[in-house]
Amino acid sequence: MIRIAVANQKGGVGKTTTAINVATALSATGWRVLLIDFDPQGNASTGLGVDRSAREWSSYEVLTGQCDIQQAAIGTKVPRLDLVTATVDLSGAEIELIDIEQRTHRLDRALDAVPAGRWDVCLIDCPPSLGLLTINALVAARSLLVPLQCEFFALEGLSQLLTTIERVRTRFNSDLTILGVALTMYDRRNRLSEQVAQDVRACLGKVVFETVIPRNVRLSEAPSHGLPALIYDHRCSGSEAYIALARELIGRLPRLARAA
Repeated sequence: MIRIAVANQKGGVGKTTTAINVATALSATGWRVLLIDFDPQGNASTGLGVDRSAREWSSYEVLTGQCDIQQAAIGTKVPRLDLVTATVDLSGAEIELIDIEQRTHRLDRALDAVPAGRWDVCLIDCPPSLGLLTINALVAARSLLVPLQCEFFALEGLSQLLTTIERVRTRFNSDLTILGVALTMYDRRNRLSEQVAQDVRACLGKVVFETVIPRNVRLSEAPSHGLPALIYDHRCSGSEAYIALARELIGRLPRLARAA
């Protein structure tokens, strides 16, 4: 199972929107996809139409060892896409895990226990921070997808994230690689968006995906209907961009690209 963490410590950059729609696009190829909502806000769960009252087992119970991932995973409206939901209880997990041995490897061990072949791809929607939850996700993942908003302040946080990734590689997970940086909320009418995109490409080169995700009203509307944008309106510019992004992402996963 390919494990991809969707992470950026800055909030409001499109992490959850990216996780939901990339997961939907991958499931449309015929792959069995697991999306783990690892953010206490639970936006990925809401965006896939799972009401808070229906979240009996969540990523909190997985992290604290009260259930395994197969117990927590539920089906969604998207065929072949399963979800491990999140609740506000997850916000207290960092404190509860302080005295537990190997607290940075809790999610990794939970994923290791999943039977081979159960899912093809796992995406982890991380919280907007670099705390213990995100560290758990980076330790469990083998690849990292970084959504980056096309605004000046997003650039400032990128170096901090890259430093954290290097520390995780050194201390916990030498297999972690950056799958790619996805430029989000791109406004073609705004020269700043173009300037930020150019600066990021000059700094990171081919790590940056060619596809950019535009600002799009339909992308913002979709979560309120409990649907990925790709289902809510598959013809809008945002959906078309995420389909193109998923195609690029598949090309960077050689083992799965052959299966597609």
